Amino acid sequence: MQSIKDIYKIGVGPSSSHTLGPEKAARLFRQEHPEADSIRVILYGSLAKTGVGHHTDGAIAKALGGVLTEIVFDTETTCLPHENTIDFIAYRAGAECGRMRVMSIGGGDISIEGRAEMRPPEVYAENSFCKIAEVCRTRGIRLSDYVYLNEGETIKEHLLAVKQAMWDSISEGISKDGILEGGLGVLRKAKLLYQGSYIDESESKRENRLVCSYALAVGEQNASGGRIVTAPTCGAAGVVPAVLRYMQEKEGFSDEKIIDALAVGGIIGNIIKQNASISGAECGCQAEIGSACAMAAAALCELFDMDLDRIEYAAEISLEHHLGLTCDPVGGLVQIPCIERGAIAAMRAINAMYLSEHIANTRKIKFDTVVRTMYETGKDLLSLYRETAEGGLAKMYKISPCC
Repeated sequence: MQSIKDIYKIGVGPSSSHTLGPEKAARLFRQEHPEADSIRVILYGSLAKTGVGHHTDGAIAKALGGVLTEIVFDTETTCLPHENTIDFIAYRAGAECGRMRVMSIGGGDISIEGRAEMRPPEVYAENSFCKIAEVCRTRGIRLSDYVYLNEGETIKEHLLAVKQAMWDSISEGISKDGILEGGLGVLRKAKLLYQGSYIDESESKRENRLVCSYALAVGEQNASGGRIVTAPTCGAAGVVPAVLRYMQEKEGFSDEKIIDALAVGGIIGNIIKQNASISGAECGCQAEIGSACAMAAAALCELFDMDLDRIEYAAEISLEHHLGLTCDPVGGLVQIPCIERGAIAAMRAINAMYLSEHIANTRKIKFDTVVRTMYETGKDLLSLYRETAEGGLAKMYKISPCC
């Protein structure tokens, strides 16, 4: 498996697979073909069907640096190598001088057809929770120690920067109000929820209000093209920071403990990415928000010094109970239902952590089994429900926006 740095990327929204990945690919193609005086870009699959709402065309045009560009949205071609496929074709004086086929595979990562050497180096020899747990038990170390053993101590610097970027996105998000751009008229809710106070507010209600406001804040920042951290994607970026910041404020955990928690969350995300997918276009929203919930639950367990079995159980039930979740962005925007899903998943992560504390010894299903199940479930989903904005809420809202 690769470094967890590939799970936590600091960037701007609204979509890791639809903006960060294509932007990265476009920048690389331009570097390789400086002689080109024009470039044709063909977007396929989910990129073609929701690219405008996700600002894919703008991200690509910006990355190509002003060269004359034609962007084609091909919604008809099937039999693609990946649901997010792009063709770049360079021209010089009207003659083709280069081409590149790219797959935006989720989380801002790309795969280039015919270029295995472009893959980032492998950092972890183990690629399943079962194998990783075996190493941890044999050596008598925690899951966070396993990450540092493989990544080196310098990963802590990256995670500290990730933590600060996450906290900043929350702070900025809860300070803003107004309507999000895009035409849906979505009201920013994070500030309203954060500032809301109630007479005799119980501790549980306060927890719900604050955690949800933090998750909404990041989701709204992402939707508006603000700076966020993929965890594991832009669309699911609010879950992990919401629960960790809330617990740090409530319990007084040090930044060092938050970094340990992020390390554990990162390895959980890595396992899912390695053995399944974190792409909504490939496997539906279960791959994004479900993965984020599993990462957050595992991170919380690490924060409270729970053992390996409890960490696995929390991650397992978090992902298991998102199985089948569709990706149906209204208008192709990362707003409805994406923003609110982050808030719901954040609370689910906390519930999963509490459950694992008490009943982890009753579990029957392994985390690795649920990961494989999620991938097969995602592949079985109709394309209508895999980030094409053709089914689910994306379809029904157009028919009856008020009912």
